Amino acid sequence: MIAGLAQGERSQYGTLIVSLDGRLSPLVLPRERSAPVAISLEGRLQTDDGSPLPRVTEVQLGLPQQGVLSTHGLPTCPRRELIATSSVAALRNCREALVGHGQLDLTVRLPHQKPFAVQTHLLAFNAHLGKRHAVFLHAFTPKPPFSVVLPFALRRGSGRFGMTLAAKLPVVGKWARVAEFQMTLSRRYAYLGRRRSYLSASCPIPKRFTAGFFSLARVAYRLAGGRQVSTAIARSCRAR
Repeated sequence: MIAGLAQGERSQYGTLIVSLDGRLSPLVLPRERSAPVAISLEGRLQTDDGSPLPRVTEVQLGLPQQGVLSTHGLPTCPRRELIATSSVAALRNCREALVGHGQLDLTVRLPHQKPFAVQTHLLAFNAHLGKRHAVFLHAFTPKPPFSVVLPFALRRGSGRFGMTLAAKLPVVGKWARVAEFQMTLSRRYAYLGRRRSYLSASCPIPKRFTAGFFSLARVAYRLAGGRQVSTAIARSCRAR
């Protein structure tokens, strides 16, 4: 089980509870320019009556409007290098494209069997999906043997969230249910003699203030049958 949701936001849809927590590091940022940051998110789906979780068919992660995602000069990882591989093999094949890591917990319900939990190790790699920038999430666990690649396309967001990572999830199978996830995105790298950061952000608040709040993240799940559920979180930053 992933800890740390006590300070997050919860939205309830009937018996289904959608939770999200997260943080931006560091919290002290320039007011008028972007600086390197890491974003960590933790999410959970649960029911208040213990009933089975619904099947998630699509997930979208909205990232802050003042954030900047840069992949200039950063290697990409072809999907073929991740299919049917362990975490060790995925890193061996695509370490230079690594942009994050985390954990994905699934609940598996097979016919005529008791449900059981599957905890996977997540690795995030810079990638392309057609002509779009993307993030490939590689999920692996040795017991029971399970390996899957979740392709998240990067899209322009709107309003409070300037970037969106979106993926369809039929690849996890009809018996698996998304229960919890934790993911940290962060990468420093050098290109043409210049230090770069995969993610950067600022704290663009009025000069008369030293601290303010901003929308950090939003998670939205589309469920089998078409219903969408979501929740969002805001966090504070300090300007320097």
